[in-house]
Amino acid sequence: MKWPWWPVCVPLSKRLTLPLPSTANPVVQPSRLALACANRLFEAADNRERFLQALMTPPAYPATVLWCGEPAAALPFAALPPLPWQPPWVSRFVAGSPTGQHPLHAAGAYYCLDSSSVFAAVPLLTLPQEPSLVIDVCAAPGGKSLFAWRSLHPRYLICNETIGKRVGKLIGNLKRCRVHPVGVTSWDSEVLAAEFQGTADVVIVDAPCSGQSLLAKGQKAEGCFHPLTIRHNQRRQKRILAAATTLVRPGGWLLYSTCTFSQDENEDVAAWLMAKFPHLLPQPVPALAAYQSHLAAFPCYRLWPHQGEGAGAFTILWQHQGKGESNPLPDLGNRRAFGDRWRWQSSSQPA
Repeated sequence: MKWPWWPVCVPLSKRLTLPLPSTANPVVQPSRLALACANRLFEAADNRERFLQALMTPPAYPATVLWCGEPAAALPFAALPPLPWQPPWVSRFVAGSPTGQHPLHAAGAYYCLDSSSVFAAVPLLTLPQEPSLVIDVCAAPGGKSLFAWRSLHPRYLICNETIGKRVGKLIGNLKRCRVHPVGVTSWDSEVLAAEFQGTADVVIVDAPCSGQSLLAKGQKAEGCFHPLTIRHNQRRQKRILAAATTLVRPGGWLLYSTCTFSQDENEDVAAWLMAKFPHLLPQPVPALAAYQSHLAAFPCYRLWPHQGEGAGAFTILWQHQGKGESNPLPDLGNRRAFGDRWRWQSSSQPA
């Protein structure tokens, strides 16, 4: 029997059913690029098979919400027990719960997100409270920014989003959830770095990536395993991270995360950054110790889609342990100081 040739860019969600020669029952075959990725990620065949199955037949993950204030006493959804790394102001409900349709969501009482986004931001829980300035470099639609605002209570938060068409949704979520004080910018990462060089206590880079975990959510991710897609994103991630390092003041922290599985975009990017900027030291996160990546000898953490807790994430936290003085904060309360590039702010700079 002659097997058809599959274009390398066909996503798993569009894979056709192929009959095996020995059976009449059809099976779904992953692309050779997905298989190559799985082979690199896992030595054990069982893990590879479970990983690929989670992408080809996405499981139903819990509905997760981040409470912007005190959690409501009760919601008409079946609650799930908290995970060991889950903060008390995050709730999980049975998969399929229509949390986005409840009046409390419209009122800004909570923000809906994937459990993987919570996992990726958990390292922020290890940092000191009330930092002077937190900058989220790739902020839209706002999940990591909200997590930082809720967990750290920063004196000021800057949410940056380079892609202009995503800024409106970011501002809408921040307004609905009544986040303050906060400013929104839409700048290239290098422009942002020049404006706020050496001023931030905490910098978050939830980087653009190949988005392979979208398949575990049943969504499309065209060409997400193709080497060209991965290399393009890796180059972009390195450029953004290199700019982000200049934002961090001495003693401050840099959080890097993605929602993809490729080692090239995760552990390899982290290793590159530490080789280029040796003053950045990776920090252990005790709450995530059980999720330590087996692909790295330094502290960094993976959530896999076949674990059933979320569609997948990678996260690592560094501390700037170099010497030097922090730069003074600019007048964040003066909107005119940044001209038209300063899109929106919820209040003036705190005293």
